[in-house]
Amino acid sequence: MAKILIAEDELDIRNLIAFTLRFAGHEIVAASNGQEALEKALEMADAGDLPALILMDVRMPRMTGYEACRRMKEDARLKDIPVVFLSAKGQETEVQEGYQAGAADYIIKPFAPDQLTSKVTEWLQKA
Repeated sequence: MAKILIAEDELDIRNLIAFTLRFAGHEIVAASNGQEALEKALEMADAGDLPALILMDVRMPRMTGYEACRRMKEDARLKDIPVVFLSAKGQETEVQEGYQAGAADYIIKPFAPDQLTSKVTEWLQKA
């Protein structure tokens, strides 16, 4: 189906998301922080093999999801890839910061695996 880049610093959550989306038929590329996500996205762009969607935590070491998203949106090859934030931070200011950084959507943790799969399908249809 689709190639999806996931950036999540919590290993258990990253594995759950990856398992859920692989089970739904997607190809997953995983990163453990914002810097690694940016590097992997740029490597994929260099190879001409862009992800269809990027799912990213907000609070991560080395580079926040917000900063990684801003940097991705500055690259002509990455700017049109939808970025969706997955975060336990649901305050309105956090959500607004995500949209200001360039996010296509913002989903609050915890979420059920079937909810995530459904939302991913929805986001991919919009892309």
